[in-house]
Amino acid sequence: MPIVVNLDVMMAKRKISSGELAEKIGITQANLSILKTGKAKAVRFSTLEEICRVLECQPGDILEYRKEE
Repeated sequence: MPIVVNLDVMMAKRKISSGELAEKIGITQANLSILKTGKAKAVRFSTLEEICRVLECQPGDILEYRKEE
């Protein structure tokens, strides 16, 4: 898939656990796991906004486009 999710990288940089992030952004750990592994079909802008607020980052720090070869 050409969209790569770097959420785990940002979480490591900010030293925040999955449980703590899930609680702060108001989603379940299971849904956060789906986002982290790139298995999500979509992400709500409100969820992305909360992730960026908590991690103090930009959407581009989390989502990356890689051209398929």
